[in-house]
Parts: sequence; C-alpha cells; structure tokens
Amino acid sequence: MASMWVGHRGTIRDYPGFSASLDAEAIRKAIRGIGTDEKMLISILTERSNAQRQLIVKEYQATYGKELKDDLKGDLSGHFEHLMVALVTPPAVFDAKQLKKSMKGTGTNEDALIEILTTRTSRQMKEISQAYYTVYKKSLGDDISSETSGDFRKALLTLADGRRDESLKVDEHLAKKDAQILYNAGENRWGTDEDKFTEILCLRSFPQLKLTFDEYRTISQKDIADSIKGELSGHFEDLLLAIVHCVRNTPAFLAERLHRALKGAGTDEFTLNRIMVSRSEIDLLDIRIEFKKHYGYSLYSAIKSDTSGDYEITLLKICGGDD
Repeated sequence: MASMWVGHRGTIRDYPGFSASLDAEAIRKAIRGIGTDEKMLISILTERSNAQRQLIVKEYQATYGKELKDDLKGDLSGHFEHLMVALVTPPAVFDAKQLKKSMKGTGTNEDALIEILTTRTSRQMKEISQAYYTVYKKSLGDDISSETSGDFRKALLTLADGRRDESLKVDEHLAKKDAQILYNAGENRWGTDEDKFTEILCLRSFPQLKLTFDEYRTISQKDIADSIKGELSGHFEDLLLAIVHCVRNTPAFLAERLHRALKGAGTDEFTLNRIMVSRSEIDLLDIRIEFKKHYGYSLYSAIKSDTSGDYEITLLKICGGDD
C-alpha cells in the first residue's frame, strides 16, 4: 500500500541493510540515556524511508511496550519535536492530522486545506479520509462542511471525495468541450456559473486539464488563471488558482508555499514541516530545482538562514543537499 506515497524524485530512500530491531534499540538508548542523543535520533529517522520507520515503530512497541511517538514527545520539544513525530507518522495519518489542525480552534487555515487537497492524488485522498475517520471518529467531509461554506466548501468536498480521474490518457474532444463550458460559465456570460468550474477543475485528470487550459486560451484569448482572477473571489478563487498551478507544475506550487513559509518575519513551521516531510519521498528534488529557479537561492540556504539547532539539522538532512 505504501507505494502510492513514494515517487521517483524524493530525497529520502530505503536504507540498505536496514534492521528494525537494531534501529529500535539505538533509538531507545538515545532516548533513555542521560540527556537525549539527538544526533543519533536524527541520523536514524532521516535516513530511513517512511515504510522503514513504520517497522521501527512496530518493533519499538513490541520490544519496549511503548509508542515511539509518545517517547519522542516526552523527550523532545518545540518544532524539533513536531518534526520528529511527523517522521514516524504514517503518511495518510499525518495528512489527516494536518487537515484536522487546519480546522481546529478559532479560524480555519484555508491555505493548508487548499495545499493538501490540491496536491494529493485520488488514491491518497481515499486513504487520508479513512485515516481521518479512524483517528477522529468523524468523517473528513463533515468537518470540512462545518468549517467552510459556499462554493469553496463544495469544491473542497469534491476534492476530499478523491474522485479526480487519475488516468494519463487525454481526450481532445472532451478538452474542447470542457474549455467551451468554462468559457460559457465565466467570460461569456453575466455572472459566473461556479459549479461548472468546480466540476471540471476538481474531477478531470491533471493531463486532461493541461490540454483543456490550452483549448481555453484558444477559445477565449485569455489564460484560465486570469479568467479565474477576474470572475471569482475569496478562498474559492485561491483554490482554483492552486489547482491550475498544480496542473502546470506541482513542485513549483509547493516551492512557492515553502518560499512564503520561510520569508519575512517568523517562520511558518506548520507549512515547512508538512511539505518537507510529506514530499521527501515524492518530489522534493523537483521542489528544490523550482525553488532555486524562481528565487535565485537554494531551499537549503533558505532553511539554513531561517531555522536553528536540531530543528535546522533535521530539515537540512531531509532537504538532502544544497543547489
């Protein structure tokens, strides 16, 4: 099952000669000793794939009768603790928890909801929904419904359903038809038919949408992103623009999110941790390339100048190198 969470452009891979029992023992020693051996924890957890970390978690529980994440929480603190706990969490559970945090307390973190729901595949979304229900005994859809409203809610629910077509085949006739529907729903009428935007942008495959956006430009002489900016507003607009960005270049979309998390006063660790951990086995190498291309300096150097201590060391290990 883990394969849907692993791509070819990650910075972290399976560790050769892996032994769950040796790692569990070394981690136990690192935690139990006088003063924590953070270096040991970091080197083990950042040099094993998530699938391997899950085996360590199982082994740790079986041998010591304790949850590794609880021991890490008891021993570490702050952003470093959050990051280390994230590393030992199964990907679907991690995303479920991030979604919950985005909707908890006062105010909703719409940017985080948008980022997670636009960058996960349908198969991943199905697994995330299951994990969400298992952990919180509530459906993800119900929580999204109570925390959001209007067209934004409708679109998020469609994405959360994991019904986006995943096939790589494109249908030219459909692209022309959809492009015309989008044109008629927006630029070509008084008022906007938002449902049409939601249906097409939330259900068609990314390759299909790429072609549809090309057709759209031909019909309307405008880029779809400009039309969305002109026709729509608020979080719904943000969501659709995120989809357009992801269709064209998901790593560039995530590089922009990282850039925002790292620039200005204060670091947005919630976003930084999430992208670094969740993309470390999928496309972090591509995100690094896009980051450098768009901002003229490396992701590595941005992390280095914005974070410190064991937290910095861990992020840099996940980043995997300077560009």
